[in-house]
Amino acid sequence: MSPIPSLNRRGFLVRSGHVTLSAAAIALLGRAPVASAQSATATASDVNILNVALGLEHEAINAYQLGAGSGLLQKPVLAVAVSFQSQHKAHRDAVAATIRKMGGTAVAEKSLAQYAASLNADGLKNQTDVLMLARRLELGATNAYLGVIPAFKDNHLGQVAARLAADETMHFTVLTQALGQMLPAGALSFGA
Repeated sequence: MSPIPSLNRRGFLVRSGHVTLSAAAIALLGRAPVASAQSATATASDVNILNVALGLEHEAINAYQLGAGSGLLQKPVLAVAVSFQSQHKAHRDAVAATIRKMGGTAVAEKSLAQYAASLNADGLKNQTDVLMLARRLELGATNAYLGVIPAFKDNHLGQVAARLAADETMHFTVLTQALGQMLPAGALSFGA
C-alpha cells in the first residue's frame, strides 16, 4: 500500500465516507469468491482510513513539540502539552501497529520543519497562539474520528476511533478552558 498524501481533517472525512457492501453480506448471497475480494477491498479501505488517522497523530505530536520547544508556554501549561503529546504518541503507536497487523504500510512522519511550515509555527507569538493552534487541531481530530466511524468495514475499528475521539475531546475541553473560552453550548456539538 502506498501512503496516503497529507490531507486536512475535512479531506479525511470526505475521502473516508464511501459506502460498499460488507464482505459478510456478499458471502451470505452465496458469492464466496466475490466476498474474498470484497474483504480485501474492505481491509484496504480501513488501512487507508487508518493511515490518514496516523498522519493526523503525527501532526499532533509535532504540533505539541513545536509548542513545547517554542519557549512560549508557562510551566503548568507546558506540562499539560507534554502529557497530551504523550497520549498522541500512544495513539500513533496503536494505529501504526494496527495498520501493520492488517498488512498495510504505515504512513511516514514528516520532518519537524515540514510540520512547522504547514502549521505556520512562525506565527506563534505567545502562549495563547500555541493553545489556539492545539485547540483547533484537537477539535479537528475529534470531528475526524467521529466522522469516519461509519466508514470502517471492521466494527472494532469504529470502536477504537470512538475511544480516540474521546481523548481528542478531552484535550479540546482542557485547552478551551485554559483559554478561558466557552465550551459548546448545544448538545451533539462534535462530529457534525
